[in-house]
Amino acid sequence: MEKEQINVTTPLMPPLEELTPYLEEIWKSRHITNEGVYHAALEEALRAYLDVPYLSLFTNGTTALACALNVLGITGEVITTPYSFVATTHALWMNGLRPVFADIHPADQNLDPAKIEQAITPETNAILPVHVYGHACATEEIREIARRHQLKVIYDAAHAFGVKQGSRSLLLAGDLSVLSFNATKVYNTVEGGAIISHDLDTKKRIDRIRSFGFETETNIPHPGTNGKLDEIRAAYGLVGLRHVDEAIRARQRVAAYYRQHLDAVEGLTLPDTKEGYTSNYAYFPIFIDAEAFGISRDQLNEKMKKEKILCRRYFYPLITAFAPYREIVSADPANLPVAHRMANGVLCLPIHHLLTEKDLERVVHTIVSK
Repeated sequence: MEKEQINVTTPLMPPLEELTPYLEEIWKSRHITNEGVYHAALEEALRAYLDVPYLSLFTNGTTALACALNVLGITGEVITTPYSFVATTHALWMNGLRPVFADIHPADQNLDPAKIEQAITPETNAILPVHVYGHACATEEIREIARRHQLKVIYDAAHAFGVKQGSRSLLLAGDLSVLSFNATKVYNTVEGGAIISHDLDTKKRIDRIRSFGFETETNIPHPGTNGKLDEIRAAYGLVGLRHVDEAIRARQRVAAYYRQHLDAVEGLTLPDTKEGYTSNYAYFPIFIDAEAFGISRDQLNEKMKKEKILCRRYFYPLITAFAPYREIVSADPANLPVAHRMANGVLCLPIHHLLTEKDLERVVHTIVSK
């Protein structure tokens, strides 16, 4: 019998029987977009679930990130990471901002605070860190750097849905935090995103920007874009929210299985865990030392493909390898040795709520049977 393909991620899809009543109500109301009842309901449900003061929904995370930079009036240079999805830096480009790349810390693959400090110039106005794989950045150190240099901090928290430090949401760090609800994420609205803000005035400005800048039907105090989430995806998100805790528990079991069976394998480094933080088990990256492991990351990836196990090399190549960014001075590989080493060794294993123990046995067996 032919083996089924094991995918790196499978979206959390709400049961159709739970979604159907919402769709019928939307169809009857004929109100399918422009901040309808389900949009409002999802904003409040997510605000409560995530335990944050204010949340603004968006049509996707990239638009949300671009609007977050805009609402804070960021200009000039922004220090950011090369080790992320390109949307992080594209949001800077969309605002006419100049990225300055700093190296990452090998323990958590997040921006290294010491390297942030070294990258600051008179043109620096903000820091854009990423909670890579949902692992928390060094938020206190970054906050102190920002305070000393009078910089804004916007967190790309695309991977950090529901992550907490003790009882406090990680999304409260920085001036703004931005989430993605793309289908590859732990929680999704098919496509979607959100900005977490700290005060009502900022939320109101964000909400105007996402709707062409309209304050009233006849007043547009500043430019904006079309970043609204529609009613159908809001309904999808409301139903999905009922099942996300169960999905995270299932992912936790997958992560525990990988740790149990791969922790002692020579040449493999598993994700670091930060004491005091919860995890949403967004990704399970392993880092491969080819000399100690016996084969390279790319050889293992090809081996997995032959067994119909789809892994991803998140994040390879680095953002700095792409044409729009490679000529920037700070993109020089000599400036980013840790990021290059991590990118050249990383392989994200399948982790999602539908994986069975038989699936996991296949993944582990393929890795260890060199």
